This record gives sequence, C-alpha cells and structure tokens, in this order.
Amino acid sequence: MTEWDSALQLHGLCKQFGKQTAVNSVNLTVPCGSFFGLVGPNGAGKTTLLSMAVGLLRPDRGASRIFGADVWSNPLHAKTLVGVLPDGMSLPERLTGRELLIYMGLLRGLDAKTVAERTEELLAILDFCDDERTLVINYSTGMRKKIGLATALLHSPKLLVLDEPFEAVDPISALTIKTILQQFVASGGSVILSSHVMALVEQLCDHVAVIAKGRVAASGPLDLVRNGKSLEEAFVHLVGKRPEEGKTLSWLM
Repeated sequence: MTEWDSALQLHGLCKQFGKQTAVNSVNLTVPCGSFFGLVGPNGAGKTTLLSMAVGLLRPDRGASRIFGADVWSNPLHAKTLVGVLPDGMSLPERLTGRELLIYMGLLRGLDAKTVAERTEELLAILDFCDDERTLVINYSTGMRKKIGLATALLHSPKLLVLDEPFEAVDPISALTIKTILQQFVASGGSVILSSHVMALVEQLCDHVAVIAKGRVAASGPLDLVRNGKSLEEAFVHLVGKRPEEGKTLSWLM
C-alpha cells in the first residue's frame, strides 16, 4: 500500500522521555476509508503515538503523513485534512459551547454562514441545546468529550484521530457518537481511535493495531489480528500479561 492509498502513514516514529522510550520505531498504516482501532495496556505509548501522528508532539525520529502530506514539513495542508480529539484536550473555558465552535470555525478560516450552520447542527445532534448558557469550564468530562468531537468535525476533515472518545460519555451520547462516526466512514472518511474497551473496538472497527511497550505487536484487519479468538483474548496473548489464577487481596479471603 502506498502513502496515497493510506489516510495515515507512520514511518519509524520514536519518542524518548529521559531514559524512558515511549514509542520505539513504529511503522503503521491506516487505510483510506477504514475504521481503525488502536489498543494497548496503560503506558503502552498510544497517546504519545497519536500526538506525534497529528503534529501535537514532535518525534525524536520518524515521519507522519496524512493522505501523503507530511505533518512536519507541510503542517498547514496536513492539518486541514484531520480532525483531532486529543487526550486531556485544553479548551477555552470561558466560552459557551456555541461560542467555542464559532471561534474555532472562524479560526479555521471557514466563512461565517458555514460556521453558523455547522454549529447549529453539531449542537443539536450532540444534545447541547439545553446547555446553551453553560460555560465550558462547567462541563462534565463527558460533555468535554462531546464538544471536543464537535470541534474535530467542524471543518469537515477526511480523517478523525480520536484518543479515548467514549471515556466518561453516557450510553445515549455514546450511541450518538457511534452513529456519527459510522456515517463519517460510510461517506468516505477514515477514523482512528484508541480505546481500552475491546468490545467497543470489535463493534466499530474493521482494522486494529495492538501497541505494547512502545512497539506494534500486531496490526491489520480485525479478523486477522483476532485469529479466531475474541479481541480480548488476542490482546492478552499478544501483550503477554494474564491475571494469576486464584490471586486476590488477602483481606478478602
């Protein structure tokens, strides 16, 4: 597969923090039109990898290309093609959701009419209509995830990169987000998301990569990576950590 057939292509990405290697020579390809899941244990390097992939964190070595556009040598073009929901996203907190979307849309260079129309649609579909006067600083974690997704979608990107988009989101909102993402892929978009919930990844994704200790342990179509098992079973086998049978807290015995 060439870079022109891929929504995201990572070449030899490396990142070290002091003596700790967070990401170790990762090569990864996200096919165009795919719904791609990124899974791994805590501390595996998923957030660091995604941050480097979209230009939020400069790698020590390696390259990231979004539809062939190099994230670091051609950042303006690359970033027009991608919508990002990073982990712990910082937002202007003294704005309402509507004000935030209008601000972000105009900052992206969209005309005022388009920004107003898209803002109205996003607020309605993500159920912010009853929170018109609520400032972002007073949003719950789940509401922050939803408004973060709205900002990622606002400029009509071709690729969405989402770090734990369903964390702390209520079931009704989660269903809405799933529907939006499935429609996005069905219309020709590409999605890569990280999650610890294997059942969610199995439900949504057609491709998956397992990250462990900063390396790709397995990557490819979901059925290929599962290899006849559930994704959870395959994940445990690849990561190599199983809970010890019969082990529990001594005071609970």
